[in-house]
Amino acid sequence: MNHLDKDLQSIQETRELLRQAKQAQRTLAGMSQEQLDKITAAIAAAAGEHARRLADMAVEETGFGKKEDKELKNRFAATTLYEAIRDERTHGILAENREKRTIDIGVPVGIVAGLVPSTNPTSTVIYKSMICMKAGNPIIFSPHPSAVNCILETVNVVRRAAEGAGAPAGSISCITTPTLEATNALMRHDDTRLILATGGGAMVKAAYSSGTPAIGVGAGNGPAYIHHTADVRLAVKRILDSKTFDNGTICASEQSIVVERRMEGAVTAELKAQGAYLLDDEEHRLLSKFILRPNGTMNPAIVGKSVETVA
Repeated sequence: MNHLDKDLQSIQETRELLRQAKQAQRTLAGMSQEQLDKITAAIAAAAGEHARRLADMAVEETGFGKKEDKELKNRFAATTLYEAIRDERTHGILAENREKRTIDIGVPVGIVAGLVPSTNPTSTVIYKSMICMKAGNPIIFSPHPSAVNCILETVNVVRRAAEGAGAPAGSISCITTPTLEATNALMRHDDTRLILATGGGAMVKAAYSSGTPAIGVGAGNGPAYIHHTADVRLAVKRILDSKTFDNGTICASEQSIVVERRMEGAVTAELKAQGAYLLDDEEHRLLSKFILRPNGTMNPAIVGKSVETVA
């Protein structure tokens, strides 16, 4: 009975959040570009201020990544992204073409569902809140169950800042009892207009097949090809920097290196010179058994862990 209660409770909570978001949407729709920009700026400032604390919470709760890298990721979302979108027009008349007699008008899309992963929980909340408020869209977050506390805390930080700068209550909210049923109810609801889905393949697929327009980012598997004309030292440095950042939890991190036979010696020597460890056949066999499951998928126990832990 208890299981049923939790599901029903979470669906009820989701409907209530949607009701509040719909009210907030009416107010946001009437706001000027200047008012929306003020809210966006407040989110950026608050997220920057709490970047370190939220990064620490994420690593402590999930066991993924490195605190200093998570802090950097939070600051990237709060500051670098903010500077990139600060002066963009999203509201009202955006452009006019006199010859073709067309006018581009920016209007909010409506309520956005934000699905948040456990690998990048706090930074995802920061940037999704910011881009939604910039365009006058309320957002409801569905947190990954294993990162629910750090996600809720980040939502509270950005929500308080947004409301302090004039955003109506219900503009930024979060499901506190995450269940699959609640996420599905949120994605499929008639009032949900867009899904921003960041997470595993199954979740992105669920978003795409919900009947609601979705922008999905699933797991990445990027190979890096080092051409014979490349600066090998720099290429190897960038691949190692990318792969070791936050213990490889970013989807865009390189997963493999592809080279022509004539480049193998130089690339191998450079990898070793820069501190990479190359496994012999026996080590390779042992490690493969641990990092890959029999069905060919990755063992979740290695995600976001340090190289010492995995070794």
